[in-house]
Amino acid sequence: MLIARIIGTVVATRKHEQLVGRTIQIVQPLEAKGDVSKDDPFVAIDAVGAGVGETVIVVRGSGARKAADNDQCPVDATIIGIVDNIDIDEGK
Repeated sequence: MLIARIIGTVVATRKHEQLVGRTIQIVQPLEAKGDVSKDDPFVAIDAVGAGVGETVIVVRGSGARKAADNDQCPVDATIIGIVDNIDIDEGK
């Protein structure tokens, strides 16, 4: 899993039948503290109704298909949660 911010939405009038009715978002990976990562943005289907500007939890790979409730769904990334707050204990 990783933390990311939704930076855009993809509109596709033609897409695989397993993706019909699903929102496709563009996500920018974040570092643990919420800083923007140097990793490139990528697309993910949205399983929770998140919107642009929200910080989300994303799962990739086979977990993304399981999160989409369909092992045959051709996805590599799925948004599975909306982050309300990040608390990191930096004390030693």
